[in-house]
Amino acid sequence: MKRRLPLALVLIFGIWGILTFFLPHSVPQEIDSLFRNNTLRIMVVFALILGLSSLIRHHSEKIRRRREYYQYSWITLISLFITAVIGLFGGGLTPAHHGLLPTSIGGFSFHIATLYRYIIIPVQASMFAILAFFMASASYRAFRARNMAATVLLVAAFIVMLGSVPLSRQILDTLPGFAQFILDVPNTASKRGIAFGVGLGSIATSLKIILGIERGWLGGEK
Repeated sequence: MKRRLPLALVLIFGIWGILTFFLPHSVPQEIDSLFRNNTLRIMVVFALILGLSSLIRHHSEKIRRRREYYQYSWITLISLFITAVIGLFGGGLTPAHHGLLPTSIGGFSFHIATLYRYIIIPVQASMFAILAFFMASASYRAFRARNMAATVLLVAAFIVMLGSVPLSRQILDTLPGFAQFILDVPNTASKRGIAFGVGLGSIATSLKIILGIERGWLGGEK
């Protein structure tokens, strides 16, 4: 029963989710809207509780056993607590809504947007700045002309990068246009091919889950 009930629910709601795209009648559309607006919210709440409990348990265990880099677990848990307190008891979305905490202390405003503006955005900018060096290193290894495909990739990348700088028009007038042509035509065609492949793979995997062929999501032995 523990396995049959989840499989039955996935089969019923999976087929129903597919049929709503082909049934233009107002009744199935309203039922589908009800499921999307209410049921999914309940699922998100349970997923949030499960994710938070898993995060806290993982980092607490890491701190207790003093595993490698456990100091970062302290930072994660403290940041989680501070963010939750400010989000729950800080200022609201409107200036008229004041939380249980004071509106501001000095230059710090107790609003979730303050954390986003002064912590999350700078951290993301720093991460992308660091990733630029890894991307340069990976590009150097990937663009080696070892075979014909790698040579085509190297030439196309060189033309696109050279055509993106202002100096390219002084070298050759048609270079920026040719670089844009590579981005618009061959690049778009390859992206669409990848998107088609991903879409077909997603459909195949979804059908396997709905029909009960793929049961790895249930956990345990098959």
